[in-house]
Amino acid sequence: MSEDNDTQLLHLVFGGELENLDHVKFRNLEELDIVGIYPNYEKAQLAWKAKAQQTVDNAHMRYFIVHMHKLLDPDGDGKFG
Repeated sequence: MSEDNDTQLLHLVFGGELENLDHVKFRNLEELDIVGIYPNYEKAQLAWKAKAQQTVDNAHMRYFIVHMHKLLDPDGDGKFG
């Protein structure tokens, strides 16, 4: 991938135990599991799925995919700020 022509679509995968299944409020922020940052949604989804399957026995454990590229460039124009 050349940095000149291609936009990086970074995605963060993380998870933790929720206090309540009706809201996204974590029981302990110090115990959040930061799985990693991935270069595209497909790779992030594979990591998310693997972690979600590992914790399937804990109903309060949830993993999320955050579209970091949308936070870094909310206007989608390739410029920061």
